[in-house]
Amino acid sequence: MGERKGQNLYYPPDYDPKVGGLNKFQGTHALRERARKLHMGILIIRFEMPYNIWCDGCKNHIGMGVRYNAEKKKIGMYYSTPVYQFRMKCHLCDNHFEIKTDPGNLDYVIVSGARRQENRWDPTENGQIVPETKETQKRLFDDAMFKLEHKTGDVDLSKLDKPRLGKLVGRNETVWKDDYEANCSLRRDFRKRRKELEESAITDSLLLNRSSLDINLLPESEEDKNLASLLALRPSRSIEESHKNVRIKILNSPALPSSSGLITSFGGLKKEESLSKSSPLTRNILGITIKRNKDSTECSTVKKSECKNENKSTEKCPTINGDSTDVLKKNEKISLVGDYGSSGESSEG
Repeated sequence: MGERKGQNLYYPPDYDPKVGGLNKFQGTHALRERARKLHMGILIIRFEMPYNIWCDGCKNHIGMGVRYNAEKKKIGMYYSTPVYQFRMKCHLCDNHFEIKTDPGNLDYVIVSGARRQENRWDPTENGQIVPETKETQKRLFDDAMFKLEHKTGDVDLSKLDKPRLGKLVGRNETVWKDDYEANCSLRRDFRKRRKELEESAITDSLLLNRSSLDINLLPESEEDKNLASLLALRPSRSIEESHKNVRIKILNSPALPSSSGLITSFGGLKKEESLSKSSPLTRNILGITIKRNKDSTECSTVKKSECKNENKSTEKCPTINGDSTDVLKKNEKISLVGDYGSSGESSEG
């Protein structure tokens, strides 16, 4: 706004129009502080950084587009184009760096105080249209043979790209031939998509409120549905069966520890009752051994056939059938051996 300060309607009483303008009469410049070094050929301007650089003073990065108050001066000519140099101070330290224009390469060159960050790439790799360089333009202007070869190459390249360009032009004409219909179709698709998004948002909000969650849900897919059906959580047994198994386990476990091995707890009695119902007791399980008298030993020496002939009564010989169901004679003595009795006691069967 400094250059507009002299454009007011107030003129002092001693103003003489013969001197010139108001700035000249007051001895000031229209640019004010920006022209304080104008007698040295330096004009202070607002300079914008053309690319990324590294400051040599503080080693900090300065991005493209950062603006500075730079001292601009003319240092030479490139043919009829002047070459300017800009000197500015780093905003992060006391270092000064200088940059000058390069009209020959249409670029800026760092003179001192900084270095350029190299992040250039080849535009031909990205399929971009590369403008002709200065050397190529000069050869096209001076060399007729090079111009003819260059023109032939451009014609061959246009023939290769002609089918692709034709497809693009045809698609553009098909889609946008009727602007009104294309716009209606586009808005119709947008309305349909908006309704689907609103419905999914309502469904997601209900699900999140029911689950007490605060997350973003993704849209469903067939793969997610199939995986969810395979991962359905189903208990292996019902609650009643689980409670019943727990009760049985508690009843079968001893309530108090026993060092003698005798069943003294309620749980042990229940366990004994369940075992008696499940399997019958035999002599081998109870640890019963039979002690015979002399008559029984003599009977054991007799052959099996003779014993059958002599004993035709209902009573059976214990030497023939050794099962627990045999009827024992009165003169046989039975001794109990095991946990349920002492080995020295005997009883008549």
